[in-house]
Amino acid sequence: MNKINWNRVILGGLAAGLIINLGEYLVNGVILQQHWAEAMKQLGKPGQLGGVQIAAFNVAGFLMGIYTIWLYAAIRPRYGAGPKTAVCAGAAVWGLGYLLAGIAPLVTHILPRRLMAIGIAVGLIEVIVAALAGAWFYREEAA
Repeated sequence: MNKINWNRVILGGLAAGLIINLGEYLVNGVILQQHWAEAMKQLGKPGQLGGVQIAAFNVAGFLMGIYTIWLYAAIRPRYGAGPKTAVCAGAAVWGLGYLLAGIAPLVTHILPRRLMAIGIAVGLIEVIVAALAGAWFYREEAA
């Protein structure tokens, strides 16, 4: 079994993270911006995110991308290289990072269900596309 090529995990992970961040920006920062502002105001929070908050979300997106490609590299020996394995890694990350993470705000009604459902659904597409793109960059080191 080959060792994980960490340089390629980082490269593919940054590519995947870029896709995740772009998807989040388009959906939450542009399309649903007004809805999120209203939801935050109902919680007594400012309607707009500050620079530190935006930076934190971007860092989280890149870390999610790196984690996704690390998972792809880790399961590759068992599932084989290619898009099917990338989709499996992306689906696993979505399950933990979006679906399970969204349960508490959904069942406690902290955030609007519609916004949460959209985010969870779009997240599936976003992370799968990110996993496919990031996996394209991943190569095992030569033996």
